[in-house]
Amino acid sequence: MRNKNKTGELKKLATYYKPYRGLLVAVLLSSIAGTGLFLFIPLLVQHITRDILQEGLADGATSIIRTGIIMVIIIILRVIFTMFKDYRGHDLGAKIERDMRGELFEHMQKLSFRFYDKRKTGELMSRISNDLFDLAELLHHGPENIFLYGIQCIGTVAILLFIDVEMTVIILILMLLMGIWSYIFYNKLESAYRINNEEIANVNAHVHENLSGIRVVQSFANEKYEIAKFFVQNNRFYKCRRNIYRQEIYFYGVVQDFLTPLITIVIVVVGGLWIYNGRMDLPTLLVFIMFAAYLTEPVPNLAFLVQQYQSGMAGYRRFREIIDTVPEIVDSEDAIKLEQVKGAIDFKNVSFQYDEAQGDVLSEINLSIKPTETVAIIGPSGIGKTTLCALIPRFYDATKGSVLIDGIDVRQITLESLRQHIGVVRQEVFLFAGSIMENIRYGKPEASDEEVFEAAKKANADEFIKGFKDGYQTEVGQRGIRLSGGQQQRISIARVFLKDPSILIFDEATSALDYESERLIMKSIDELSKNRTMLIIAHRLTTIENADRVIELGEEGREKEIVKNTDS
Repeated sequence: MRNKNKTGELKKLATYYKPYRGLLVAVLLSSIAGTGLFLFIPLLVQHITRDILQEGLADGATSIIRTGIIMVIIIILRVIFTMFKDYRGHDLGAKIERDMRGELFEHMQKLSFRFYDKRKTGELMSRISNDLFDLAELLHHGPENIFLYGIQCIGTVAILLFIDVEMTVIILILMLLMGIWSYIFYNKLESAYRINNEEIANVNAHVHENLSGIRVVQSFANEKYEIAKFFVQNNRFYKCRRNIYRQEIYFYGVVQDFLTPLITIVIVVVGGLWIYNGRMDLPTLLVFIMFAAYLTEPVPNLAFLVQQYQSGMAGYRRFREIIDTVPEIVDSEDAIKLEQVKGAIDFKNVSFQYDEAQGDVLSEINLSIKPTETVAIIGPSGIGKTTLCALIPRFYDATKGSVLIDGIDVRQITLESLRQHIGVVRQEVFLFAGSIMENIRYGKPEASDEEVFEAAKKANADEFIKGFKDGYQTEVGQRGIRLSGGQQQRISIARVFLKDPSILIFDEATSALDYESERLIMKSIDELSKNRTMLIIAHRLTTIENADRVIELGEEGREKEIVKNTDS
């Protein structure tokens, strides 16, 4: 069963080569060509030492030089094949890594709040960066090295056995010891020592920010916008990686693949001329030594390939764990697009639980909200106020019962159109790194500058924004750290003004603010509530004083209506 699972994993993994089959074949053929050409070098050396020297040809010196030139040409051709194999092979791995990272990021945008409730952002970051990097290295080096080292070892062992069986057995025993030692050595290496370059840090920063703000992303139905923005950054990372590989090839291609073999060739040619002139003797061992060098060369790399396979497949399993997670909140097959929204909201016998072991958070809620009505929802902390409102845009689905908008079950509405008509302002504001302009425009990415300015004015944010040196181009810093809490909240409200939804949810949006900030924000809320259905989750009386109705959630998650005293 275990072998079948491994076979299934490898078959799925192999599908990622499909778009680049031509490139994969070219890389493998280059590996074969480079290795095959190099096996001719000892044979040409043998030609010099046996055919030319032993026969004592009249033009022996010329023949030796001519043979040396042929060997240099072979080395140059091998360098070309090797550089192509290394550069384009790394390029192949980087492309697949880019594709898999894009697939994983896109899938993460579809997963529900419940998924993120149970996950740590740092762990998800590791899946999309370190794991895929290890996997990409395996996808590049795995097939290439199997072909390369397989041909090199089989061909070399056959030739060595033909030359001398006993010495070959001794070499194979030494190689076995070398392989065991190399395997132990490489297995001691920990993944913590793998240094990620600066570019992957940029990708990690973007993903971390996106996942931290996933509620904001889904509230504004901006999954496609986030995916497009991420693909730009992801492609930049790929191009940086490609440039790094190019520079590595220039270094290793010359030093390792050209100069080192060239020194050997020079020694052979010069030594051959000396032998021709009677200055030294050339034993048959010379050819054997050269072939033996070919045999021992891949042993440490093969041991590393085993360790690389383990790391890469571990990363792939963690990748599949996320990809195979079925999104909990999805469009039904017959989902309709929500067009004109009046704003009527009905909760019919709604119950909800995060976990069966914890029981119901909400129990048999029946609540009707009229179009353009403002309803305040109060109750002790943790009673389920935020959860109740989260069922409207389908951040979660009701365990029992149904939530309706204008008489339509929200589960029969496409997620994108549903969330486009709902605006959410939370107590904890999330601003993306960038300018104030970009953060307000998040409510409507295609909005003009004039629309952004108008939204800021309605949110009472225009005045303080213009007070900054750079105005609307002021950078807010990571998570809006350069702005005060009141300023952050007014920008988030401007974002909702720009979105212009039919239904608004204010989740304790002023609870952490000072009096002056609260006053300005309440003024914005009054403006925003005109001709819209609004739900306000609040503790402060000032926040709910203009509500048409007040609903209290009590024990066991049940609701009851409080008749407002308009004189208080």
